[in-house]
Amino acid sequence: MNMVWLLLSLLYISEGSSGHEVVKVGAIFSLASVNGKVSKIAIEAAERDVNADPSVLGGRKLSISIHDANYSGFLGITGAMKYMTSGTVAIIGPQDATMAQILSHLSNELHVPLLSYTALDPALATLQYPYFIQTAPNDQFQMAAITDIIGYYDWHDIVVVYTDDDHCRNGMVALGDKLEERSLKISSKVALPPYPTATRTEVRDALLKIKTMESRVIVLYTFSKTGFLVFEVAQSLGMMGAGFVWIASSWLSTVIDSYSPLPLKTTNSIQGVLTLRLHTPSSKRKRSFISRWNELSNGSVGLNAYSLYAYDTVWMIAKGLKELFDQNGTISFSKDERVGSLSGESLDFSSLGIFNEGKELLNNVLNINMTGLTGPIQFLDRYPLHPSYDILNVVKSGMKRIGYWSNYSGLSIVTPETLYERSANRSTSSQQLSSIVWPGGSRIKPRGWVLPLDGRRLRIGVPHRVSYQEFVTPGNGNGTIRGYCIDVFTAAINLLPYAVNYEFVLFGDGEKNPSYFELVNNVALKEFDAAVGDIAIVTSRTKVVDFTQPYIDSGLVVMILVKKLNSSPLAFLRPFTPMMWIATAAFFLLIGLVVWILEHRKNDEFRGNPRTQLVTILWFGFSTMFFSHRENVVSTLGRCVLVVWLFVVLIINSSYTASLTSIFTVQQLASPITGIDSLISSHVPIGFQVGSFAESYLTEQLNVQKSRLIALGSPKEYAAALKNGTVGAIVDEQPYIDLFLTEYCDFSIRGQQFTKSGWGFAFPRDSPLAVDLSTAILTLSESGRLQKLHDKWFSRKSCSSGESDLEQLQLQSFIGLFSICAGVCLLALLLHFFLTMCQFNRQLKRDPEASPSTSGSSTSTPTRLRKFLAFADKKKNRTTRYSKRKIEDNNTFPNQRREDFVH
Repeated sequence: MNMVWLLLSLLYISEGSSGHEVVKVGAIFSLASVNGKVSKIAIEAAERDVNADPSVLGGRKLSISIHDANYSGFLGITGAMKYMTSGTVAIIGPQDATMAQILSHLSNELHVPLLSYTALDPALATLQYPYFIQTAPNDQFQMAAITDIIGYYDWHDIVVVYTDDDHCRNGMVALGDKLEERSLKISSKVALPPYPTATRTEVRDALLKIKTMESRVIVLYTFSKTGFLVFEVAQSLGMMGAGFVWIASSWLSTVIDSYSPLPLKTTNSIQGVLTLRLHTPSSKRKRSFISRWNELSNGSVGLNAYSLYAYDTVWMIAKGLKELFDQNGTISFSKDERVGSLSGESLDFSSLGIFNEGKELLNNVLNINMTGLTGPIQFLDRYPLHPSYDILNVVKSGMKRIGYWSNYSGLSIVTPETLYERSANRSTSSQQLSSIVWPGGSRIKPRGWVLPLDGRRLRIGVPHRVSYQEFVTPGNGNGTIRGYCIDVFTAAINLLPYAVNYEFVLFGDGEKNPSYFELVNNVALKEFDAAVGDIAIVTSRTKVVDFTQPYIDSGLVVMILVKKLNSSPLAFLRPFTPMMWIATAAFFLLIGLVVWILEHRKNDEFRGNPRTQLVTILWFGFSTMFFSHRENVVSTLGRCVLVVWLFVVLIINSSYTASLTSIFTVQQLASPITGIDSLISSHVPIGFQVGSFAESYLTEQLNVQKSRLIALGSPKEYAAALKNGTVGAIVDEQPYIDLFLTEYCDFSIRGQQFTKSGWGFAFPRDSPLAVDLSTAILTLSESGRLQKLHDKWFSRKSCSSGESDLEQLQLQSFIGLFSICAGVCLLALLLHFFLTMCQFNRQLKRDPEASPSTSGSSTSTPTRLRKFLAFADKKKNRTTRYSKRKIEDNNTFPNQRREDFVH
């Protein structure tokens, strides 16, 4: 603290003494200022009220001495030193933040609390100044309220005009932090000389600079004299008219409350301005004090919010002292031993003493819980509980309250004390303000920005393409530019609710496609105000410019050469692989054999001589391919097998037909490349379009060697390079390839897009025009106009660019069906064998020596196997009721043929 003692050595301090019957409190204000005037009146009124109640200080008297700093830091410091040598237990003030920082160091040494409701610099709320208490909400809360207002009206950047002193600089830093939390920003900071030295010329120069900027939302963070000068000059420059937004800090509401009505000239210069005022809830005590104010002030100054805080600050000190006296019963001072080193000097510091009970008094004030004119008074982490503001709109009749802001609930048209009783809700839908009369008398919310008013049109950079000119192309020599991208931009611009004066400027030499990276960089460097064309939105570009909403989807794809299959007499065999053909034929034979086995004993159509039965097996199996088999299947097991097999045949037929159709109508690839992965691993040369980001993406993201990349400048070069083998594939954006394939049908896209992006229009960072154009592009898309523009330029029928990898149908694709069918056949055969064995065993038991054969058997001692085979080959005699009826019918009509009866 050598700096503090050096400061003390510059001052001569007379010796003072302290008494115990009178408790001394100091106050430091510039009494000619608005807050100085109302503070003096309110402090003296509070002093009288405290002394009128003997229960507060137990018979002691509170004596408050007010020192006039007269806008001088030097006089403020001398006043503080006078108090600290005269047994003062607390100081109200100082009025400004710069003096508060200096006196806080002295206060820390001598333990004398400083209580201020006007030095609201956020930097003073740090632990560096433990004996400095801000009894009103500091300006970080006012900055939070301004931020919420800006966010509520959807403005994205602002200009801050501020006085270049500690208080306003620190407040502006707090505002910047709050804006950043909401993804908003201060686009420009314009400093004015410290109060009250700003001249009209300096203010005019600052405002002329602001007038050429895009932002029309101006926050004025200064003091009364400078503030009114700013508004006066702004009105003369036409900056208080429609389209501008002015938000003044609480100094404006303070002056209007104190000196209303203002002079007509001043009133006219502040119409439509938004300002804030510390909110104090209505109460009986407040109304009573307001009614006393005219008597207290003799009509010299009106009541403002700071007069209420001045009154409450005195009572906070009194309550803290009461608690101190209840605990200790006395106050005392002790000499600072460090002052002894200054003995013998011409200055006498022996009267400086440390307030022994200063720490207790400080804690008592911070722990206070009382109700004053400003409402409930409590501190939370050294901040007043529930900071809140009135949001005011300056109109001809004075100020109209349009809502409130509180740290608890944000913006609302309901009083904060009402919302404290509810759960906190700071969602966007819950924020609300009443209607506002803006500068110029408009009730329509200003857009908050305009195009720079520097007397020129916006220069829009357009790539001078030599290929794919359907996207962008110069006109017929008359300076016009045409193309799909131009039409989209023009349609979007026409949807904006304001006029945009612009001109297109070609970028490139016209001999080859320009570098799109250079075009975007020129936008970032402000060489162009925007860039319009087929500009891909990629990560590297978004780091330097802002893009609009994409107006067309894009992405990199791989294109290769294709060829048509040569005609062949055996083309019908192509759908299936050889193994598939073999398996299919084998199953036709298998099904014929299985059905023959199952039907042989029961069905006459599957009986006969061996040649006839062999033909039946072959015919039945292959005829199922066309569902044209004539033989009836009567056994249950045979029908089950046939149903499953016919389902398999249906699938095989459908697959064969589809594959054969594709072979005869669709191209087949002439390259083994199946996508970007196989392209990278193949090591073949890769073509890309001149100026495209494909080159950097392949080398930087996919690690493709630059020696493999070959630049191509036109669709003709694409086709020639692929056909003569200069490149194995071309990597380009989907819209270019789609347009290429409308003319060149010997090529095809291979694989899927391996990047996802789109095309947009580029603007400098934080350009509000990019946001408005994005909205316009979405409107075009939703209305269908964007698709109509696309169809206008790209209505030609495209060659097929779908996947044409016509691989033959593999056996693996049908192995499941074949397995099911084989399983059903095996199960049916096992059941058939089991049932036949059971019947054979019963036959042996009835006639062990009987031969199963009917005639022609030459076996003398037939074996059991031969007997079984003969039994299985024998037609089964059916003795059902239906069979007996047929015998009876035959006996009744012996001369009628069996066929006639059946019919």
